[in-house]
Amino acid sequence: MVFITEGLIRKRAEHNEGLIYSLEEISLHQSDIEKIENIDKWCRDLKILYLQSNLIDKIENVGKLKQLEYLNLALNNVAKVENLEKCENLKKLDLTVNFIAELTSIESLQSNEFLQEMYMTGNPCAKFDNYRKYRLRLCVDTTA
Repeated sequence: MVFITEGLIRKRAEHNEGLIYSLEEISLHQSDIEKIENIDKWCRDLKILYLQSNLIDKIENVGKLKQLEYLNLALNNVAKVENLEKCENLKKLDLTVNFIAELTSIESLQSNEFLQEMYMTGNPCAKFDNYRKYRLRLCVDTTA
């Protein structure tokens, strides 16, 4: 199991001279990470967070990322859309190819008033009848 450590974040923050507290973007993709943790303590000003191609099964510990605009969790093991209500500036969410079966879990995004793009291709819920109509009620611009 790979943990999100201060050292890992510093290593991936090379373009920011290793400073993590002022990071606005970080890429932690393809790292075999299983749990989202500590980012909310060390990188509160993040606007873009790339976590695609990991082993994450739950969206958690992102509520304090008030500036977060784009979260990429494509190609993980996420089963439910949850814990994003406090990400007040979230504009784009990529959950492509996960295990989200319960379409109603996206209702938790209704308070994300700036959410404009959501990608859910390759999830079991995308096979349901009226899937796009259901999603359109939540987002201005959605992509299969």
